[in-house]
Parts: sequence; structure tokens; C-alpha cells
Amino acid sequence: MRENVNFQSLSAEVLDEVRSALAMVDDERAEAVIEKLISAHKVFVIGVGRVMIMLQAFVKRLNHLGIEAYYVGEINEPAITQDDVLIVASGSGESVVPVAIGRVATKYHPTIIYIGSNLASTAAGMSNLQLRIPCRTKLNLPDELNSVQPMSSLFEQALLLTLDTLAFMIVEKKKLVLKDLWLKHANLE
Repeated sequence: MRENVNFQSLSAEVLDEVRSALAMVDDERAEAVIEKLISAHKVFVIGVGRVMIMLQAFVKRLNHLGIEAYYVGEINEPAITQDDVLIVASGSGESVVPVAIGRVATKYHPTIIYIGSNLASTAAGMSNLQLRIPCRTKLNLPDELNSVQPMSSLFEQALLLTLDTLAFMIVEKKKLVLKDLWLKHANLE
């Protein structure tokens, strides 16, 4: 048991874990991901649980950046085509729904990007490009970063920050003016 259990000590552990995870994300693969996102006609995302929540935040941000994006199952989801990108996010790469959606998508030949920890997974195997965040998953593989946090919290945190960093890279690449992005922000608040 820990002796000093308080917010500051535990948040320091969380930040250290996230920093370690992000340090292991490959720069060249991240660059390849943003190139695919910028050139896509539309971007779709699929994940489940807390992973889907992180992806929904990314969809919103991509739309702010002028990239048409949807999460699979959204009421206004259009058809996917060969000109589009599907991001399949799953720490293990074996989550049933993302794998099933990825399989269906292959019939339409979009670029499929897997973001997760397990490059030997079903989801990684059906993708065109993989971006690894090597955090502990339900599979408990030997090359995954260990975490003191519950379940797959570290993966979900690192996923959100990876996606936000990709968005920041897009801002830089497209030379977007930050104050102009507010013009695309929801205004019925």
C-alpha cells in the first residue's frame, strides 16, 4: 500500500506514465498518419468504451481543422469510400466491434489506420498503417508499459494526447491560424 495517497502524488505518477507512453510513439509513423488524414476525403473512427470517447473528441477537433470526420454509428454517418480513412483504435487490437467494422470497411478499400498497443493483433493485420502506443492492455503482453492505474486508463489517456498531438501537427502542417479555428466551434451553447 502507498503511504502518501493524495492528488499531487498520484497525478505525478499518472503524468510520468503518460510521458513514458508518448515518448514511445514513432515520429515517422505519426507523420504518415497526419499525411493520410490531411489527404483523406473523409475520416471515420471506431473504438469502444472509453476509447470511443477519446475518438469522438478527435472527430470534433478534426472538423474544427476543416477535415470532415465521423464516428461509426453516428446518425449522420455517410458511406465510406476508397478516398477515405478509417481509424481503428483498440489497445489490444482484438476488441470485437472495431475488428468487425474494420473487416466490413475492407470491402470499400479505405486506408485503415490502427492505433493501439498490439501490432500482432487482428486490427493491426487488416490495417494499412499502424501507430503504436505501447500501454498495458487486457492481453498483458510482455512488451507493454506497465501502469499503476486501473485497467486500461493509461492507454486511453495516451490515446487522447496522441490524437491531440496529431491535431496540433495538422495545425502546423496546414499553417492554420488558431484564432480562426473558433469560427468552426459550436455556437449554440
